[in-house]
Amino acid sequence: MERIYLDNAATTPLDEAVLSAMMPYLTQHFGNPSSIYSYGRESRLGIEQARKSVAKILHAHPAEIFFTSGGTESSNTAITASVRDLGCQHIISSVIEHHATTHTVEHLQQTGEATVAYVQVKPDGHIDLEDLERLLAQATEKTLVTLMHANNEIGNMLDLHAVGNLCKKYQAIFHSDTVQTVGHFPFNLRETPVHFVTGAGHKFHGPKGIGMLYVNENVKIKPFVHGGSQERNMRAGTENLYGIIGFAKALELATERMEADTAYVGGLKQYMMAQLPAKIPGVVFNGDPKGKSLYTVLSASFPKTEKSEMLLFNLDIHQICASGGSACTSGADQGSHVIRAINNNPNQVTVRFSFSRHNTQAEIDHVIGVLQTLI
Repeated sequence: MERIYLDNAATTPLDEAVLSAMMPYLTQHFGNPSSIYSYGRESRLGIEQARKSVAKILHAHPAEIFFTSGGTESSNTAITASVRDLGCQHIISSVIEHHATTHTVEHLQQTGEATVAYVQVKPDGHIDLEDLERLLAQATEKTLVTLMHANNEIGNMLDLHAVGNLCKKYQAIFHSDTVQTVGHFPFNLRETPVHFVTGAGHKFHGPKGIGMLYVNENVKIKPFVHGGSQERNMRAGTENLYGIIGFAKALELATERMEADTAYVGGLKQYMMAQLPAKIPGVVFNGDPKGKSLYTVLSASFPKTEKSEMLLFNLDIHQICASGGSACTSGADQGSHVIRAINNNPNQVTVRFSFSRHNTQAEIDHVIGVLQTLI
């Protein structure tokens, strides 16, 4: 059996059609988009067409879309700008956010620029919206709410409209890390009460190192990166030209295939959810996998035995790629802050399986067979 890749929430393989769209910009269209001659103008045109395409798919205005190096930069920009430019002196977040959010919030707290409150997380991994309203009602300063749309480790999804409407009610700014959902779910940003959302090309078969930040047109922020007039004076530095072309193409393809992929990939997740407990006693799932949840992610906890303690390494030896939490912390092996927050059981080993349209039922059968020998 060749390698089985079940870590698509960490990154996805680049689609061949996306590479084909990028190739001309890696070879002949190499002009600097800021140059005035035709070579540069061709590059500039490519970027602006990509921006229009992304805006159209997300039902936003092209002027609200900014290209960045990825979801991490987008979240850093939105959160920092909310505090420094929009006057938010208080931040409400959760302990199960991605580190791009958590570490930015902690940094702003350490520098004394903002106070922080954490909304309660229910045992099933969902955000307690009643607690959120309580925190918003208590806040005496202008507040930023930063809560992710879908959790990258357990897959739980937030009701963007419910949170956005609460933020509206209390005049708060709302940033949502939508890295796991852009390219996987339909968006209508014109009708969603949110100020900032983020995206990363490599989560939906696009290139790495390219992302986007949506900034609602009613919000005016200053650049996070200084030194040039690129991205309408919002982000200095020569644009990642072929990355931007690849991001837009990947989002177009993901949108065309969304219905089929949702059904197929969701079916694989359902299949694995049914098969795992049938074959391995003591398996429990984290979060709310049967409820409001990503169709791409399944977080399972296995009984800890002498054999299963090194589960991820042993899966790797069997050519199976999965992760313990998020890819960003897998090297540190401190365990996952998300799993600790909702299921702090030292007698369990947690593995996140995340799927794409390239996976098959036969692969899942093989993985479960290997897991049976390892536990």
